Amino acid sequence: MDPLFLDKASPDIYGHLMDAARAAGAAAAAAGLDRRLVELVSLRVSQLNGCSYCLDVHTARALKAGETPQRLGVLPAWAEAGLYTEIERAALELAEAITVLPHPEERLDLEFRVREVLSDAEYAAVAWLAISMNAFNRISITSRHPVTPRK
Repeated sequence: MDPLFLDKASPDIYGHLMDAARAAGAAAAAAGLDRRLVELVSLRVSQLNGCSYCLDVHTARALKAGETPQRLGVLPAWAEAGLYTEIERAALELAEAITVLPHPEERLDLEFRVREVLSDAEYAAVAWLAISMNAFNRISITSRHPVTPRK
């Protein structure tokens, strides 16, 4: 059976989600978050969810934004790599917590820790970026969006 691409089957709903994602990106820019950080958040969420399509898209975007292959390669081990700034580590920790939803006490501890580093605007922007990326991952995984080889 061929996959049903949800974005094509319900374009109005998908369009609203795209509008929300654009608003999250605008909030990130307004908060002063670097485009590379936005892509790192998208990549880390997609790694945790196992979304090959979104990994492909956001790897290309990260490289275009100036991210290095080394930092992309060690992203699954960001906490141990020593290559990420304090703001990047806080954003990645928040994105992971939104994706895997740890126990409530752990989430509260994380929130206090992360909010020591991120401003309210940065925290909100990263949270919305992670929430929207999780939604796109689920659309692509459910739709079985293919990864097309690049030339």
